[in-house]
Amino acid sequence: MSTSVTQAFIKQFEREVHEAYQRMGSKLRSTVRSKSNVVGASTIFQKVGKGTASTKARHGAVPVMNLDHTPVECSLSDYYAGDWVDQLDELKTNIDERTVIANAGAYALGRKTDDLIIAALNTNTNYALDGSDGLTKAKVLQAFEMLGAADVPDDGQRYAVVGWKQWSQLLAIPEFSNADYVGAADLPWQGTQAKRWLGTLWLPHSGLTIAASVRACFWYHKTAVGHASGSDVQSDISWHGDRAAHFVNNSMSQGAALIDASGVVTLRCLES
Repeated sequence: MSTSVTQAFIKQFEREVHEAYQRMGSKLRSTVRSKSNVVGASTIFQKVGKGTASTKARHGAVPVMNLDHTPVECSLSDYYAGDWVDQLDELKTNIDERTVIANAGAYALGRKTDDLIIAALNTNTNYALDGSDGLTKAKVLQAFEMLGAADVPDDGQRYAVVGWKQWSQLLAIPEFSNADYVGAADLPWQGTQAKRWLGTLWLPHSGLTIAASVRACFWYHKTAVGHASGSDVQSDISWHGDRAAHFVNNSMSQGAALIDASGVVTLRCLES
């Protein structure tokens, strides 16, 4: 048997894990600023302030805006997701164990990516109303006003991530789910993955933080949160003769940070 067979198997498995991570892993990575191939234990995201336009005298110097540049550090951590595949177990199953392990690892790392982004969002303290009730129309409109008052761009890069309970409550709001308001093309009943409303892409997510029966949901602009990756998903398969099994390890190095709190509004929603 050629000695290159094992290497071919490992490379194919790593490709399958990477593809599964891209397909089924993180739901939130594409909704925030993302920086790849970071070298080092941390990286810097720049927060740029607002500029002001001014007049100038004839033949005078053009006034400078003196934009405020605030560096925001994002630390990276290493994460692993591994499992054993017994050699003889592979003979007793009619499923593709390699694909199962690849998908499981991709899911685990994808959830960890989302956990990092959600943890960064949790540091925000801009709240719409309180957590004494669910996700109501009044709470949505309050958050909408807060984003507008903070001059958060309405440029198609706003995202709102809510729990499944809150997604069900949104379906009870006619302006969200009635064709008379949103048109037939944007009805959420056609699929539950995402829906555009109020210039925002709304996403249901099962991993949002809940404490004392209050779920923290978020409405934010893409530039307000940063995600950094020093190493995307990698896989390593090693044979352990003492266990007569392969150990399949998936790993990554990533981090997330809140860049601009004014671009995030937290909607605290009671779950009973």
